[in-house]
Order: sequence, then structure tokens, then C-alpha cells
Amino acid sequence: MTVREVAQFFIKEGSEEDFKQGWERGIVHILESEGVHRAELTQGVETPTWFVLLIEWESLDAHQKFRDSEKLGKWRGEITEYFAKPPHVEHVVQVATRTP
Repeated sequence: MTVREVAQFFIKEGSEEDFKQGWERGIVHILESEGVHRAELTQGVETPTWFVLLIEWESLDAHQKFRDSEKLGKWRGEITEYFAKPPHVEHVVQVATRTP
């Protein structure tokens, strides 16, 4: 079952561009992991220090394998210095979709 990781980041004011550059450097460590389908970073319009990372994983186990690997440390090493507070991470599955 495909699982979507939803990670919310609140970034120190003034470091938004540095965070995005760190994300670009670090995301390669996630994308080379087994079981990842795609990753998308979004930024708040009203609150530009708020970012949401969406990652589609083959399964929750695939994400856990990444978390247990050395790649997690490499990923975090590119972005952690910009955190205003620790990120909040949840996993969701799609239960419905509609289009006009």
C-alpha cells in the first residue's frame, strides 16, 4: 500500500532560501532509497517559513528502512540547521479523491 509521508517544517525567518537549497542537496539521499516514488516540497504563501514535504513511499516499511539507514543522517545534515523547531511527521493513505 502506498503511504504518503507528510513532514511539516518551520524554518528560521530569513533562511527560507538556504533551506530550499539544502533540500535540493539533501533530497538525493531520499530519492536513491528503495521504495520511494516521488518527493515534493511546498512552501506556505501566507507563512513563508512553513514548508510541507510530501513523499510517496511504497510502504511504511520502505520509509522505516530509509530512517534506519545512513542516508537519513546525510539528509538531515543538509537541512537541520534551518529548523526553528523540530519537524512534525505523519503518514497518510489516500481514502478518497474527486475532480470537477
